Amino acid sequence: MAAPLLGQLLASGFLTPRPTATPWASPETAPTPTPSWGGAEHPAGISRPGGARRPGAAATAALASAIALRTMGPARYAMRRVTTVVRAAASTCHHPATPAQATAAVLAVRHAGWHSPARTACLEESAATVLLLAARRLSVTWCHGVAPDPVRLHAWVETDDGVPVAEPPSTLDYTPALTIGGRHQQQ
Repeated sequence: MAAPLLGQLLASGFLTPRPTATPWASPETAPTPTPSWGGAEHPAGISRPGGARRPGAAATAALASAIALRTMGPARYAMRRVTTVVRAAASTCHHPATPAQATAAVLAVRHAGWHSPARTACLEESAATVLLLAARRLSVTWCHGVAPDPVRLHAWVETDDGVPVAEPPSTLDYTPALTIGGRHQQQ
């Protein structure tokens, strides 16, 4: 098998015969990208988020619920638990949240996350925002998306018109792979 393969590689020009072995040039070097899991512009726990001064009880309870959903039970089912509860909460909503209501909810959850000893990243924040707004029967669209090169995952919420709530412009780099609630409830 080696001889026919060698013959094909030589014939196609992928290999060139040499009388002696010579090292090839090293590949081009590129800067190593910094890992980002969607929180590069919002460094949770490092900078205090703007908005309200103290997290409300409802935002704290919503965040605690989202954290419990992610951490209770086998880790391989964490995303399924989160999406199941987000889908159930979104199904109870009858009115879309206004951009101001959605922004206030996101900021309240971020403030609760500032005081949380547990991991509070985009998944927990976005799920807690849906739960917080669902308690008032208000809906947003929960999104979980991916961005390429390097592959990054991110979760966020959008208003009914498809605008990301309290997110940096880089969120538009993400393609939603899963959306729950909001404008997608009627489909």
